Amino acid sequence: MQKLKVIFEDNHIIVVEKPVNIPSQGDKTGDIDMLTIIKEYLKEKYNKPGNVYLGLIHRLDRPVGGVMVFAKTSKAAARLSEQVREKIFKKTYLVVANGKMESKKRNS
Repeated sequence: MQKLKVIFEDNHIIVVEKPVNIPSQGDKTGDIDMLTIIKEYLKEKYNKPGNVYLGLIHRLDRPVGGVMVFAKTSKAAARLSEQVREKIFKKTYLVVANGKMESKKRNS
């Protein structure tokens, strides 16, 4: 099982670091995904039998690493999803590139 880096957790949400090349949710590849990793973490941490609720609030593409917020209750999921729709939930992207960037010459 993938080691989970938890940044913040309370009764309503869990904020984690998504490593690169891990899908946010299950896909046709069947590779382990963040939803599954976090559900297993919650089941183990809180000794929960059966299914664990976890709401996916937003996604990051598979090749991208970064911070993700998940809802631990349906009420939190509804409220956070509304904030995403209303553009209250803010996302910031930072790109780190390795190598030399070639400049394109413009014809004037």
